[in-house]
Amino acid sequence: MKKGIIIGASIGNCVHVAGVAHFLNLAQDEGYDTVFLGPAIDAASMEKVIRHYSPRYVAVGYRLTPENFVKIIPSFMEMNSRLEKKPLWLFGGTPKVAQKAKESGFFDVVFDSTEDIDECIQFLRTGIHAKDNIIEHYSQDLVSRIAQKKPYPLLRHHFGLPSYQETLDGINTIAKSKVLDVISLGIDQNTQQYFFRPEMRNKEMDGAGGVPIRSEEEFKNLKQASEKGNYPLMRCYSGTADVMNFAEMLINTISNAWCAVPLCWYNEIDGRGTRKLHISIEEAQRLMRWHGERDIPVELNEPHHWGLRDAHDVISVAMSFISAYNAKKNNVKDYIAQYMFNVPGSLTFSMDLAKVLAQLEMTESLATKEFRIYRQVRAGLPFLSSDADVAKGQLAASTQLSMAIEPHIIHVVGYSEALEAASSEVVIESCKIVRGVIRSVLYGNADLKQDSAVQRRKKELISEATYLLDFINQEYRDKSDDPFSDPAVLTECIKRGILDAPHILKSGEFRGELKTRIHEGKCLAYDPKERCFLNEKQRLFRLTGKELY
Repeated sequence: MKKGIIIGASIGNCVHVAGVAHFLNLAQDEGYDTVFLGPAIDAASMEKVIRHYSPRYVAVGYRLTPENFVKIIPSFMEMNSRLEKKPLWLFGGTPKVAQKAKESGFFDVVFDSTEDIDECIQFLRTGIHAKDNIIEHYSQDLVSRIAQKKPYPLLRHHFGLPSYQETLDGINTIAKSKVLDVISLGIDQNTQQYFFRPEMRNKEMDGAGGVPIRSEEEFKNLKQASEKGNYPLMRCYSGTADVMNFAEMLINTISNAWCAVPLCWYNEIDGRGTRKLHISIEEAQRLMRWHGERDIPVELNEPHHWGLRDAHDVISVAMSFISAYNAKKNNVKDYIAQYMFNVPGSLTFSMDLAKVLAQLEMTESLATKEFRIYRQVRAGLPFLSSDADVAKGQLAASTQLSMAIEPHIIHVVGYSEALEAASSEVVIESCKIVRGVIRSVLYGNADLKQDSAVQRRKKELISEATYLLDFINQEYRDKSDDPFSDPAVLTECIKRGILDAPHILKSGEFRGELKTRIHEGKCLAYDPKERCFLNEKQRLFRLTGKELY
């Protein structure tokens, strides 16, 4: 259904029409009819067109000197006074000219060139300028907010400083900046593991890895600090102990936007908790079900954990499928599939994209009307340099690469995080860098997916991951009705090395014997004795003495 007509032009002696033309293109995408008059339109010419079309909006631009603009406004005000049916007048220009437009009192809405694409889209959909800080204009659940901003992705950033007060103040600053849609609380390990067990906390570790939060009231205060600006959503990682109590507490205090939980990690195999592996898998599944029953989205931040521990690419692809499979099995309705680029950091961009495309295809093979999948991308933390200027360039480059898969959410990684936790200033600057990239590539980006080398590697990875999955299914089909969601099967696969990574904590139970190397931009399984790379058939046969029938 058409929403009305928008007339657009630059006025007076201004010939700069790119901004107006882009705005009209966005308007067409949102269901408006548009009439583009071009450059340097005077009031008399504009009046004729307005009388002919009776537009809802007239959007005009001026990017020359403010003093000259002031002299033009009276003729348009006089012309508008003669119209029986008056349109709403929109102005776009440089900040100084925009200020004069505001002072004139003539224009209904003024854009000062600091707005991003998502703010323009919001206005076209709601009639409300984003500079109006009204909570009703910002969706407060994840799925609705994604729809509200589409095709512009939501921006999410991790934030949590060792000082609670600095974190509180920083959230206030970030919300006011309106650059971020989701504040992802970074909590310290004492909070994540011992929130309900204060007697077990190690005080020397307070603030290690995030903000120390010691009460529900402190969680509520952080949420309250975010309720301004563009009213960003808030979320937090799951606990690594007392996980169900922690989940309920997050819902009650910060309205946790979605649950994020690994399937196989944060336990005895990585030292991030003391839980036995099979117990943590069972608890992760219960956590999925609990959120699914309440229609709360769930993210399994699982596949990249294997890549971060230098598992070969096939493992990460297979675990993307197993992660989504477990979410679907446990009645999750809205699934956040996270794709971490640059893991390992020495992958080439083309081979990295191929891996993500393979992950995406296998994950989305499970999608239905009842199991909806949303794409979340991020730069890999190890990829960023400790040199801030270099890291800014890497963040921009990684963002451009990740835009190739049309994400719904971008998890922005602060450019400082290779050196230190991101301050509120770094968060804002990093988000602006990412926004600049999105603005440049959202419309008309080169399609990197079509590169022949990328497609070959994607198909190869899907074939190899399928072999691994079929091997697991064959190996355990007589022992389990559903091997991919069976905690005992997944645990045994890791213990036997069928699923393995070089950096798994070695013990009597876990192998961590897999060897990998980067070759031609890919992370491959490697046999150091024979000095050769292994496909899955070779790797699994050497490990088990078995192959697919």
